[in-house]
Amino acid sequence: MPTPRSVLAPPVLLVLLIGCAGFAAIWVLAAAAFGRPCSWLAAVAALDAALLLRMARARPGWGRALAGALATAIMIAAAQWGLIAAQVGSMFGLQPWESALKLGPSLAWAIAGVSLDAVDLAWFGAALVVAAVASR
Repeated sequence: MPTPRSVLAPPVLLVLLIGCAGFAAIWVLAAAAFGRPCSWLAAVAALDAALLLRMARARPGWGRALAGALATAIMIAAAQWGLIAAQVGSMFGLQPWESALKLGPSLAWAIAGVSLDAVDLAWFGAALVVAAVASR
């Protein structure tokens, strides 16, 4: 049986980085296809974070639970940034990745405040809890 690694080990961090970026991209594509924010994908992101940590053989415990919740929060933030960048960029004739580089935090925060409702925020909060429990 392979020995578990620390959550801060480079292989674990690399797996989490690639996994977070990949899932955020899938989330943005799904939201574009459905024309909705698809906030329920936050729960899927939580399960994905837990699976990534287990596949990377991160040591079980509170550190892995915290890493799972943090990875989920990063996926949620990156996906929302991508969704907002796609919305704003389409108005200016920019591709989403071009708009994402030009989007400022204050504009992103303002658009998120207008476009996300209580149900979306509830999905995000529930996903953080699911991530911590499933990752532990």
